[in-house]
Amino acid sequence: MSTPPSPKPRRTISKEFKQEAVRLAANVGVIRAAADLGIGESALYAWRKAAQESGSDAFRGHGNRTEAEAELARLRRENTVLKMEREILKKAAEFWVKERQ
Repeated sequence: MSTPPSPKPRRTISKEFKQEAVRLAANVGVIRAAADLGIGESALYAWRKAAQESGSDAFRGHGNRTEAEAELARLRRENTVLKMEREILKKAAEFWVKERQ
């Protein structure tokens, strides 16, 4: 009984490579650029679309946020802390009102 062939490992492509590939495609065309670089045409079309839509935020990689996403996450954390602080102050105020009576 033979073992099935192991899948080819995924190749990691850097942001700089993708940006250069998009520039090359703009100069010589997607089909030729893809053939010259040894990548699929569909990948290059997708990279070109991402670059057009997102500009400098394109090709961030997994787990990397845009500035707007990072700011939103920070504000949500801050909002959670402020809500907790408000609840603590409410309980403290209730406690002091009961103590005075």
